[in-house]
Amino acid sequence: MRTKVPFEEIETRMERFRQKMKISDPKWQVAVILSKVNLYYFTGTMQEGMLIIPRDEAAVFWVRRSFERALDESLFRDIRPMNSFRDAQEMFEKGKLPKIVHMETETVPLALYQRFQRYFPFEEVKAVDSYISSVRSVKSKYELSLMEISGEIHRKVLEERIPGMLREGMSEAELATQLFSVLMEEGYQGITRFGMFDTEIMLGHIGFGESSIYPSYFNGPGGNYGLGAAVPVFGSRERKLQKGDLVFIDIGCGVEGYHTDKTMTYMFGRALNQDAIEQHKRCVEIQNEIARRLKPGEIPSEIFSTIMGKLSDDFLANFMGYGKRKVKFLGHGIGLVVDELPVIAKGFDEPIQEDMVFAIEPKKGIEGIGMVGIENTFQVTSNGGRCITGDSLGLIPVY
Repeated sequence: MRTKVPFEEIETRMERFRQKMKISDPKWQVAVILSKVNLYYFTGTMQEGMLIIPRDEAAVFWVRRSFERALDESLFRDIRPMNSFRDAQEMFEKGKLPKIVHMETETVPLALYQRFQRYFPFEEVKAVDSYISSVRSVKSKYELSLMEISGEIHRKVLEERIPGMLREGMSEAELATQLFSVLMEEGYQGITRFGMFDTEIMLGHIGFGESSIYPSYFNGPGGNYGLGAAVPVFGSRERKLQKGDLVFIDIGCGVEGYHTDKTMTYMFGRALNQDAIEQHKRCVEIQNEIARRLKPGEIPSEIFSTIMGKLSDDFLANFMGYGKRKVKFLGHGIGLVVDELPVIAKGFDEPIQEDMVFAIEPKKGIEGIGMVGIENTFQVTSNGGRCITGDSLGLIPVY
């Protein structure tokens, strides 16, 4: 059964966006939204079209395909059919087109903008991406309720069901295929979205042993062999599970568009050596220390600097990656896409707000073993981060 984004939710999002624009760019004139994720956020449907938000008039959602589905799914006030951009010109009287338009410069292709500009010849384009990201970063009760459902699916599948699925001789691809089926059975939405340009991913990283530290273009600490050069994601058909392997599973989950992120590790057949276990425990301690600081008013860049400043040179080797391939963050915002803002990293100096949600993921690569560490999703509260994806410490023994 399909659910609809509540009318009050849509209205509140639009009002928060207008307030953000008023504060950040008091002279803004009009914003145009074209990307499907942001269209869903503001209208409650993910149809092909264009949302025009004038400064002093009601917004209009112009839909190319499917207008009928948009009417069926969305409670947005004003939805109109559009065969081409020409149809939407009626919003502006002749000769009264604003000079400046705010658009999603991170996601709108140049060719699409050029087609748009034939009918809307604005003189200047400004980026609206950061303003939308700021509004989306603070979650409503409605959004949090969906993320909690996703988090419970995540917890149940990775902490309870995966151990019974692991068997000697299975390939990474086999496990990934079975994992997808189990997630769907539990209520997963079937797709994990990223905002990062040109990023394709199926579930996430599923790696046995050294596969989990194999180089990857993906901007995360872990890796895997993937299916090959043309599809460097999913899991390998060739790498088979052996006794003594570390199993690394870093996957997203989602319900009604809203994601959680979680990483669990497993020791298959026998325990890892004690040094690897201790390195993993240190990652768990780092996660918990960051979580305690996820309170309103804390500064992401300060959390990052404080944590990194405490780590020894030995531990920093291969921390948050392996070899030269390391990431420069300890966690990231999450919501309609996995990689939202803000980020626990240098340069993010705006205070954290209550009901932001972060995925915290301290991990460390170990030669000959793979990627140890952990990841969970936390809601920002006055008492620190509240985990919504489970409390397992990872390195679950399966033997």
